[in-house]
Amino acid sequence: MNAPILVFIEHNNKKVADVSLELISEATRLAKKLNCEIHGVVLSHNAAEELTQLGHYGCQKLYYVKDKRLNHFSSVPFAKLVTSIIKKHQPQIVLFGATSTGRDIAPRVASELCCGLTADCTKLEIGSHSIKDQTFDNTLLQIRPAFGGNIVATIVSPESNPSMATVREGVMKLNHPETNKKVEIISEPCDLSDSDFLSEILEVIREEKTVDLKQARIIVASGMGASTPECISLIRQLAKTLGGEVGASRPVVDAGLLGKDHQVGQTGITVRPNLYIACGISGQIQHMAGMSEAKRIIAINNDPDAPIFKIANYGIVGDVKDVIPKMIKAYRG
Repeated sequence: MNAPILVFIEHNNKKVADVSLELISEATRLAKKLNCEIHGVVLSHNAAEELTQLGHYGCQKLYYVKDKRLNHFSSVPFAKLVTSIIKKHQPQIVLFGATSTGRDIAPRVASELCCGLTADCTKLEIGSHSIKDQTFDNTLLQIRPAFGGNIVATIVSPESNPSMATVREGVMKLNHPETNKKVEIISEPCDLSDSDFLSEILEVIREEKTVDLKQARIIVASGMGASTPECISLIRQLAKTLGGEVGASRPVVDAGLLGKDHQVGQTGITVRPNLYIACGISGQIQHMAGMSEAKRIIAINNDPDAPIFKIANYGIVGDVKDVIPKMIKAYRG
C-alpha cells in the first residue's frame, strides 16, 4: 500500500464542513489510482458522533487532536499541529478546502515543509508529467482557473513531498454515503505550549448565510442583461414562486446589486440544482463552469447567439421583463 492521501477536516459548532466531505469523496477517486488509503486530521475539543460520517464517505483513518484550546481556530497552533501530523504519517498528497481556514493554514504548512501548494483548484487528476528526460508517474495534476478565469492551468509539483492543494467548495461531487463503512479514530497528542497561542478569542459571533445555493434545487440567476431593479425584483418573485433561490453572475455581484453569497461561477459557487434559470446571462465560460452540471437549464436572453444557449435544455429569446411575468402566471395557474 502506498503513502496515504491526507485531508484536513474542518469542524465547527459540532459539524463537519461540507467541503471536507467533498474532499474525502474526491480523495476516494484519486486513491483508487494510487492504491492508497484516505486519512483525515481534525483539530477540535468537542468533536464526537459527527466524525463517524467521515467513514461513510471513504475516510479510513482519522487523526484526532483534542484540546480545549482548539475550540476555536487559531492560525499558528493549527498550522503547527497539521505540520506535525504530516511529518509523522508522511502522506503523498494533502488537501485543504479553499475556505478562510484552509487558505490561512495551508501556506503556513507548505512553507514549513518546503513543498509546493496550488490554491483554489477546481479539479484534481492523477497522471504523468515529463520534465526534460525525466518522467514522473502517478503525480497530482492540480487544475485551476488563472488570469481571472480566462484560462485553465494545470499545475504539477512532482518533486514536492507531499503535493498540496486547496480546493474550492462545491466543485467536487459527494459520494453516496455508505453507512456500513467505519473510520478508525486515532488520538494524537497536542504538543503545544500556551505560548503557541498568540491570541485569545473572547467572543465568537456567527453570521448566518442569507442564501445557500449549494443546497438549492431551483436557482433563478441574474446576469447583466437582467440587472435593473425591476428585473431583479421579477427574478426574486420567480424564485419565490418556484420555491428556489436567487443566483447571480459575477458582474452583477461586482456591481453591488446582489451579495457575494449569490455568485455562481468559477470565482463564486459551483451549483448542481435540478433547475437553473439563467436570466440575461450571456454565458461566459467562467459562469458556465459553475452551473453547467445543473439537471435542467432554461436560458432567457435577447441575443439568439448568446453562448448560454449552447448548454441550455430550453432557450427563450426575449426580454426578461416580458418572459418572467408570463412564467410566474403560468406556474400559478
